Amino acid sequence: MVARLLSAASLSAGPWKRATWLILAPHADDETLGTGALIAYAASQSALGGVVYLTDGSASHGDLDRRSRVRLIEMRKIEASLALRRLAGPNCRAPDFLGWRDAAPFQAGDAQFKASCHRLAVMCQTRKIDAIAVTAGHEPHCDHAAACRLAYAAAERVHRPLGVFEYLVWADDPPGAGYRAYHTPSIRIGRRRLALTSHRSQMTPILGAGFRLPASQVRMAASDVLYTLRSGHAA
Repeated sequence: MVARLLSAASLSAGPWKRATWLILAPHADDETLGTGALIAYAASQSALGGVVYLTDGSASHGDLDRRSRVRLIEMRKIEASLALRRLAGPNCRAPDFLGWRDAAPFQAGDAQFKASCHRLAVMCQTRKIDAIAVTAGHEPHCDHAAACRLAYAAAERVHRPLGVFEYLVWADDPPGAGYRAYHTPSIRIGRRRLALTSHRSQMTPILGAGFRLPASQVRMAASDVLYTLRSGHAA
């Protein structure tokens, strides 16, 4: 992470410093893990256009009966909203949820993909979004890669310059050649960790065994590094 920061330009001093941001997170907790500092920075500049979650979180605890699955989905929404308030402040816009099932992403030709693409593009157009932050296309999780494809597809439908920035959650290496890296201003680590504790279904046994974040993921950095194609538009 230190090497990435040293090689990255400052987001607050570059051409994107006045951008209005939309965050696309595959799962509730990815917003804190991957863009917690970006969310806090954008909110402090009145430039957070929204946070959108791709999946409903219903598969994080294996096979559940219908009632338990509905309860889990609602819990994940509550947790995501709390994490966002802890990062962006109490007056931030409520998050949006696209409702995809975990680990079962739609493909570009599917009606559901097209509907989500349209919804995302409308958000960007009506909220005057300048940049989308999304998980990197080479992330080793199908939902993370699908979110990236969706962001680029939506960007093509927006009738205004729109940058797409990729961020890392599970990948060890940056996207590679052809990308420019930017780092955000720092966030207090305690604030970021508090936001992460909002995700009780992921961090505690409140609903049973389920999925647990490894310790390496919980140790988050104070800044985020974002990657955008060098041919992308500047705000």
